[in-house]
Amino acid sequence: MASLDPKSLSTSKLHGYLLSAVAPRPIAFASTLDADGNPNLSPFSFFNVFSANPPILIFSPARRVRDNTTKHTLENAELTKEVVINVVNYDMVHQMSLSSTEYPEGINEFEKAGLTMLKSDVIKPFRVAEAPVQFECKVNDIIKLGTEGGAGNLIICEVVKLHIDDAVLDENEAIDQKKLDLVARAGGSYYSRAKDGFFEIPKPIVTLGIGVDSFPDHVKNSMILTGNDLGMLGNIETLPTENHINTFVKEVGERYPNIKTATHREKHKLAHDYLSFGDVESAWKILLS
Repeated sequence: MASLDPKSLSTSKLHGYLLSAVAPRPIAFASTLDADGNPNLSPFSFFNVFSANPPILIFSPARRVRDNTTKHTLENAELTKEVVINVVNYDMVHQMSLSSTEYPEGINEFEKAGLTMLKSDVIKPFRVAEAPVQFECKVNDIIKLGTEGGAGNLIICEVVKLHIDDAVLDENEAIDQKKLDLVARAGGSYYSRAKDGFFEIPKPIVTLGIGVDSFPDHVKNSMILTGNDLGMLGNIETLPTENHINTFVKEVGERYPNIKTATHREKHKLAHDYLSFGDVESAWKILLS
């Protein structure tokens, strides 16, 4: 058995061990506002519930390991003392992942991830309409655990209102865990689905993904493509060129001879099939053919 002194390890190495060993972890999908009222949305897996009376949730946006900078969520929470913590189920996990892309300050991750802003009842930050449970919270305290990269910042949140989708409740008005279908974070690219176990999601690309707000309207407003499909499609740097699309159409012409003249609905169904195998590039070529 390896026995390691944390002080002998690099922060990134220790970070990897901790995240892989302490897993799976629930995800706080935190919505805040900046000083100018711009929405921000980001997921955090250093998160849990710590009290029922008063109802207290705590999550921790850590200082970035690579450059010791702080995250917009922390800065907004310090300024406004308000946050919505949304839970993440399987149907929205790819959109959640896309929202973790480090877009510049002022960029609306709701729009980038194709998620719906829902007005809160008590506080100003928006809820994620797609989330099956949403907690409106006031920030009671922020405890800084250090000043170097990797140091956590415990944001202690008191729930002032909670919202639960009727679809995840049973006949006794209790939450049905199977209907809720939560996902949790593990190490590397691994997640865990409460009722099915581990699966992988590629991390957002280092360069900024184009985001759902950059999609053609027929893709963005698709009645076929799921939220997870949109999240996968948004995690690319650029759309395929016309030459690449034409080459693809020729290559698959024997299997799909009428792809050029197919309806949007037919193309969306075919793209959904490709996305189920993780083939984002081919899906885009189908959608734009």
